[in-house]
Amino acid sequence: MDGILALYKERGMTSNDAVFKCRKLFRTRRVGHSGTLDPNVDGVLPICVGKATKVVNYLMDSGKVYMGQIILGFATETEDLDGAVVEQQRLVRPFSDQEIDQTMQALCGDLIQIPPMYSAIKVNGRRLYDYARKGEEVVRPKRQIHVDYFKQTKPSSFDEKSGQQTIFFEVGCGKGTYVRTLAVDLGKKLGVPAVMSDLTRLKSGGFMIGQAVSLAQLESLSADQLAQALAPIDHALEAYAHHELSEKQWTFVKNGGFLAPSYVNGGQVVPKLVLMYQGKARAVYKYNEPKARYQPEQMIDLS
Repeated sequence: MDGILALYKERGMTSNDAVFKCRKLFRTRRVGHSGTLDPNVDGVLPICVGKATKVVNYLMDSGKVYMGQIILGFATETEDLDGAVVEQQRLVRPFSDQEIDQTMQALCGDLIQIPPMYSAIKVNGRRLYDYARKGEEVVRPKRQIHVDYFKQTKPSSFDEKSGQQTIFFEVGCGKGTYVRTLAVDLGKKLGVPAVMSDLTRLKSGGFMIGQAVSLAQLESLSADQLAQALAPIDHALEAYAHHELSEKQWTFVKNGGFLAPSYVNGGQVVPKLVLMYQGKARAVYKYNEPKARYQPEQMIDLS
């Protein structure tokens, strides 16, 4: 079976746990996910099965949407509720929703973000969380991210007893964005410690949460029904121009041959072109401008 599964990952399991279970269900080791979800986060986790593992990077390039909650008044070492509290500050008064909206707006667009220490990013061959657990210091690489929008979904609430304020939000962002770090940065701009207290991924890889299927639902399906639960490989490539290959062109492509722009896509030059044959996505070719030709970027299905 080859295709892309919109999995609903429940809380309490890692993304790798989900991959392991899907390998058993689909009876293949060729399974991978497109974008880690922390164990305490639920929502859409696209899973690539079979030949679809070759388009994981294209799925990751698509935008993601999350909803969740941020608490102002304390911070933790992990930037979510899993870690120990490292800072507390009782709010004398709640921030107005207008103040929050304006600060959220300032965190939109192209931003430079420093990933949290408790993350899976590798530095010098080791995961950041490995350094963090051993109390070791390491310089974290800055990365550019993009936030499409960051907004409140309803008025915030203030607990006078604890001096904490809860913000309810939705964010649309590009790959590589750590939403818990965005929550902490919101607090910094407001001048108070903050923590992400709840998070659900609503959209990823072009799939909405309403399309996602849980592992429990998958376990009750037959082999034929499992196959039907998979979206075609081309789902990951819908953003690119497509060209249906002739039989002669298909022979060239199977051998990694180059294609002249005048013979594909009606002669219109595009940066990337999905090559189709007999209704299946076979390869992604990129345009080499100096050499005026299309050449392989990713071979997908040469069967």
